[in-house]
Amino acid sequence: MFDPVLTTLLTTAIGLAVFHTVVGVDHYLPFVVLGRARSWGLGKTLWVASLCGFGHVLSSILLGGVGLALGFGVERLSFMEETRGGWAAWSLIVFGLVYAIWSWRRERAGVVHEHAHAHIDGSVHKHEHNHAEAHAHAHVEPGKHMTSWALFIVFVLGPCEVLIPLLMAPAAMHHWSWAMTVALVFGVATLTTMLVMTVVGWLSADVLKRTPLRRFRPYAGTLAGVAIAASGLAIQLLGA
Repeated sequence: MFDPVLTTLLTTAIGLAVFHTVVGVDHYLPFVVLGRARSWGLGKTLWVASLCGFGHVLSSILLGGVGLALGFGVERLSFMEETRGGWAAWSLIVFGLVYAIWSWRRERAGVVHEHAHAHIDGSVHKHEHNHAEAHAHAHVEPGKHMTSWALFIVFVLGPCEVLIPLLMAPAAMHHWSWAMTVALVFGVATLTTMLVMTVVGWLSADVLKRTPLRRFRPYAGTLAGVAIAASGLAIQLLGA
């Protein structure tokens, strides 16, 4: 049977992990917009999100563990996490802007044409064809895997500020097994929430495709870069 104090810590860890992840759109928005822009498919998008989420959580756990082992206090560990948060925010901003500029130049070079196809029953079907997208799918894009790894590095830099106080409580009581359990539960809850929100965002994008917003599809990459930069700016300004 769990100790009441440990139960409280674990419940708090789950609640904070879910809240922190849902409120922080940077935990899932980049995967949704990039996955859509690069036609990754939901499976690959979730795989990239899992990889980045694992690095995001593990880096904070390792930093917190090393800090506790060296006797760092809450103030010092919090300062280190805040510093990492600044790095992560600016990294997202730069990454998003660079990706938006690169996508804009590539997408501007594409020409969208409307093609009509007549069927046997006399009906006519029309669809748009983007030559830039067709060319991108026909050839392996330069830096195709670079995008995923760049995003991974950004997420490794990203802190989990709310984890530090949760680790300090059991550490102060010298319950190191409790600290490990809290860290594990927090990590699993964070990663699970990231994946759930990514799926929600992905399905929401399906709905948007059936609205007038679909006219912006040829510029999906540019919009994805702007959205990522905006999420980084939100962290910088609002501390989200």
